[in-house]
Amino acid sequence: MTGLLKVAGLDAFYGSMQVLDDVSLIVPAGETVAVLGANGAGKTTLLKALSRMVRTRGSIVWAGVDLDRQTTESVARLGVAHVPEGRGTFNRVSTEENLILGAYCRRDRKAIAEDLDRVYRYFPPLVARRRQQAGTLSGGEQQMLAIGRALMLRPRLMLLDEPSFGLAPLIVQELFEILGDIRRRESVSMLLVEQNAGLALEFVERAYVLETGRVVLSGTALEVAADESVRRSYLGF
Repeated sequence: MTGLLKVAGLDAFYGSMQVLDDVSLIVPAGETVAVLGANGAGKTTLLKALSRMVRTRGSIVWAGVDLDRQTTESVARLGVAHVPEGRGTFNRVSTEENLILGAYCRRDRKAIAEDLDRVYRYFPPLVARRRQQAGTLSGGEQQMLAIGRALMLRPRLMLLDEPSFGLAPLIVQELFEILGDIRRRESVSMLLVEQNAGLALEFVERAYVLETGRVVLSGTALEVAADESVRRSYLGF
């Protein structure tokens, strides 16, 4: 299988502690891929490794570019947007200033203004909050803001770390409907880290399961959902 993102034999470290061990995965262009696993499995570390936030060993190739010697900023300039765990909100500035910060590596002011309007069309609740201090937004609004800020980069790949965490079911449903709309309209590939395996497997084409830093299962969403260990451990039946 060809992929826009190809990871092979990836190890990742915090200091001397190894967290990922020989991880390999592919994200094809235009597809959405999930990474599932329990707390501490290494899911967040994987996204940080792809964004060059932790020390790694192995191969990460993005759109034909070897990311081994890239910085976090240069990865963003290559079109990889990271929506971090905890949303990464800049609490003391306004909602709109947060969104504009997402375009920090762009200089096309007219296009940035157009993209700001486009984000507001995806997330209408943010329009009324555009001048409001971002730290005062609700959890759902802050997650919308985090995704909108990533869109301001005009990414080809979005790394989404637990977008459903801490949100009410109705907000989660709305958020994933918008993500699906973004995927269709923008042709953005997505690598989704989620503990809500049922939700993730309904949304993606392919999935990988991490346990203690290693990939223990991979396949199409249907194949992974049908695996007995996944059903028992993550789907509850």
